[in-house]
Amino acid sequence: MTVATDETVLPIIDLSGYINPKSPEDKERVVTEVRDACARYGFFQVKGHGVPLSSQKSLIQGLSNFFSQPREEKMKLSFLKNPCRRGYEASGDSLREGDAHPDSKEAFYIGREEPVVEPPGFYGPNQWPPNLPEEAFNAPVWSYYQDTTALGRTIWEILLLGLGHPTSVLDVFAKRPIVQMKMIRYPPASATKPGQFGVGAHTDFGGVTVLLQQAGKKGLEVWSEAKGEWLPVPSIEDVLVINCGDMIQKWSGGRYRSAKHRVINKADEERLSCATFWHGDSGATNPLDEEDESKDTVGQLLFKRFGSQFSLPKGVVV
Repeated sequence: MTVATDETVLPIIDLSGYINPKSPEDKERVVTEVRDACARYGFFQVKGHGVPLSSQKSLIQGLSNFFSQPREEKMKLSFLKNPCRRGYEASGDSLREGDAHPDSKEAFYIGREEPVVEPPGFYGPNQWPPNLPEEAFNAPVWSYYQDTTALGRTIWEILLLGLGHPTSVLDVFAKRPIVQMKMIRYPPASATKPGQFGVGAHTDFGGVTVLLQQAGKKGLEVWSEAKGEWLPVPSIEDVLVINCGDMIQKWSGGRYRSAKHRVINKADEERLSCATFWHGDSGATNPLDEEDESKDTVGQLLFKRFGSQFSLPKGVVV
């Protein structure tokens, strides 16, 4: 499998025409561009997205503050000990079938802030590092989470319009949506084993993913079925990457693609990124096709993936 040298393949779409349209044609243009990109690639890049650059930069600094802590401090917040799968994932915790080595990345997870844990854990409280000042981590992380939660809903609106559905469909399946955020550090290339990925090849399993890459530090590659090669995605300041997960491909009847992707940090310095995953209500089923015989809920789809990858306790019923 080869890697393409052209880094301008994935389109960059200006969302300002949808968010702040000057005419009805502006909205229609954005919907068409997004629809075409999702049908062809399952991925696209966005500018004019409404997430302040200051929020992005503050988040990256917050990630640096957290991940630079001693390992023993981070391990006190291990997500493997948390009923909501919130907290710290150490390097080596995630191994995909077919990969020679586990992912080299380390990560930290948060989600909707809820006071009580609801089994199997998609709703509940976050855990935060107790030894970092509020302004060094919690505040910028939560601010960015809210920014990308709003953007994720906007992307869903555009996707629905592209399929010919009204945006009111969101009220059917997203009254209390599962929105998870994964903050990631990739170690320098010299700290990884030969053949080890930052994140091995996979598709996302749910709804909309909003990805922030540390500016100037590339590593994301998207698989192109048509070309039979990996497409490198550039890391451009104030440009976010959007992609569709397996659930969207299924709900759309295959009109939108869920594309395989991976991360390889080839530079000899750390790389930071952050992915916000916007799914839907835990108990929601396919709102676009009443004849969908599977009747899988959002929670069941997520649990299937979590159970195989992250070893949630067996016997938990969703």
